[in-house]
Amino acid sequence: MWNRIYALFVARNLEFFRDRAALSWSVLLPVLIIIVFAFAFTDDNPEKFKVALVASNNLEGAAAVFRETRFIRFIEYDDVAASLLKIERHQVDMLFDPSTNRYWINQTSPNGYIVEKLLLAAFAESGERLQQHLVAGDEIRYIDWVIPGVIAMNIMFGALFGIGYVIVRYRKFGVLKRLRATPVTAMEFLSAQILSRLWLLVVVNTVIFIAMDYFVDFRMHGSYFNLFLVFTLGCINLICCGLVVAARISTEEVANGVLNLFSWPMMFLSGVWFSLEGAHPAMQQFALLLPLTHVTDAAREIMIDGAGILQVSDHLLALGISSVILLIIGARIFRWE
Repeated sequence: MWNRIYALFVARNLEFFRDRAALSWSVLLPVLIIIVFAFAFTDDNPEKFKVALVASNNLEGAAAVFRETRFIRFIEYDDVAASLLKIERHQVDMLFDPSTNRYWINQTSPNGYIVEKLLLAAFAESGERLQQHLVAGDEIRYIDWVIPGVIAMNIMFGALFGIGYVIVRYRKFGVLKRLRATPVTAMEFLSAQILSRLWLLVVVNTVIFIAMDYFVDFRMHGSYFNLFLVFTLGCINLICCGLVVAARISTEEVANGVLNLFSWPMMFLSGVWFSLEGAHPAMQQFALLLPLTHVTDAAREIMIDGAGILQVSDHLLALGISSVILLIIGARIFRWE
């Protein structure tokens, strides 16, 4: 018995090491992820908090002391109204106007509470008075802000891995080779895969949305139809991404590596869990190339702000155009065997 187990063990190892593509991805993938995140989030002074600072050239006294606080990223703004909206959306932790010693916080923000304590400590011995202002209107909970991204992320994993693995498995076991002998074209096959995965994702995530709304009672100020349209177009786009990945790959190991290379950056750089406000400008521009960014931002604008179809049209346009391009690319490079 042990001889048979050993023989199978050796055979599987030889199979893996002889598959140079799979071996390369298993080594390169973690290295690429580390490099990307090191560039995005590593700094000599890694900031943990974000404070919007009303533009001021010369800071004096306690304001200058607060400005030198470590681990706080100060982002200068001229538009107070826009900054207040960012506080409401948990994109920044506080707005501070050093010229008037006024500051604004969101009471539901844990980071805002800590930054306020640091501000009060900086002004404790100065004799200057601070004026606290709470964000106007209905404060947005973090759960309200994060739920659109969580649903979008669930769609991403279901689309990428649900469609990518299936096609690779079809190719590996010769199913595609048999289909090639039929009148079915590559575009017809890929379209059928899109429709099959699409309705499953729509049904599953609709159930998740209803269940989460029942237990959490999150904000929904926009149109359910508009939100459905955003998530549906996002499903199509991410499914097309999975099709392009699986168009020529023949082993699950390589597919796993490439799909992780797509999904990990999107999960962390699309604003699902935290805002990229104040991040490196190049990283913010890169995030705009990721479909999950457009799905998450459009869903948040609809659910939190009550945005209409015109307000999110830029996101819909980006998702629609890229879906068509990805589908055409997937059909052109698709390989049956």
